[in-house]
Amino acid sequence: MKSRILSVTLAVICATMATALPARPAQADRIREDQWHLRFLNTAEAHKISQGEGVKVAVIDSGVAPHPDLRNNLLPGTVTAQGESGDGQDDYSSHGTAMAGLIAAHSRGSSNGALGIAPKAKILPVRYSKPGVVGINDDLAEGVEWAIEKKARVISISAGGASSPRLRSAISSAISADILIIAAAGNQPDDLGVVFPAMLEGVVAVGATDRTGNRSSVSVTGKQLDIVAPGVDIYSTSINGKYTRGTGTSDATAIVAGAAALVRSKYPELSAEEAVHRLTSTAIDKGAPGRDDEYGYGVLDLVAALTADVPPLKPVQNSAAPTPPGTNPTALPDTGASGGNGISSTVITFTALAALAVGLMVIVLVLYLRRATIERRR
Repeated sequence: MKSRILSVTLAVICATMATALPARPAQADRIREDQWHLRFLNTAEAHKISQGEGVKVAVIDSGVAPHPDLRNNLLPGTVTAQGESGDGQDDYSSHGTAMAGLIAAHSRGSSNGALGIAPKAKILPVRYSKPGVVGINDDLAEGVEWAIEKKARVISISAGGASSPRLRSAISSAISADILIIAAAGNQPDDLGVVFPAMLEGVVAVGATDRTGNRSSVSVTGKQLDIVAPGVDIYSTSINGKYTRGTGTSDATAIVAGAAALVRSKYPELSAEEAVHRLTSTAIDKGAPGRDDEYGYGVLDLVAALTADVPPLKPVQNSAAPTPPGTNPTALPDTGASGGNGISSTVITFTALAALAVGLMVIVLVLYLRRATIERRR
């Protein structure tokens, strides 16, 4: 990982290529067709099962500008960039708006424009950076802290860089709050391996694939990689009502964040850890068998993540009180170790049996003597 002291660079992780496209009606008609990742992931089938209802996704990025395809999805957010304020609904680079669109765009119910993976999820926009200044780690940390406060269920971070104590603490707090954190693994050649915070335990590190499902050359490799998703020539929403095309692990991250929203909506009882397990255990294995440094656990499979019978990562605890060691649960209730007068029940039983035996012996003896007397009289 490159050493970028106390800074996080959006431009590197974001997209290696971003092209603004005009918002002409003909262009809007073509955007859905150009979103090849929707067909690749069989999104239409997944949307019959879940569309992300009831899930808030925090997008910590360059802000999220209002876009027609995000209408009704965009919530008031915040700005954590030093010296600035606002509701997060402004975007100086279009990057954050593109990520939000990949997660929750809905095209106002029509077949025109962009469509997100979770079109009924809500977006909490956080702008932690500003024009000409790379994001500071503490500003990113403040965004995570704000997302915890607003009860986000998923946090999407398409950025990466160096570590800081506050950012580590914020990430740890989010994990403890049962929030599922998705982060970009990093882009070659700028990044040499999985970057921070994607490299942290408990954070889902996302790599990128091309149109064939193979690892994109832009995607870094590493032992911390968890899953991969489409990340080449990805079309999404942009500023000023336009559209954009990008390539990089940022796009793949937003797509997986949308998938996480689908799972958390379909299975609200699952913990974040179990939701991640459902995403990774149903991924399509690629590369070396099992988890590997190029694909992680495999390529995202939306439908399988929503429908597969996935054994829990941790066994479900029985709510009944455990039986103390050495006890027989089928035994009759114990009436006490002794009777009311303090005499052992065992002693009472033995005495009764002894009395019965003596009684029988007396009867036998009496019968014998009577028989002997009768015989003498004869």
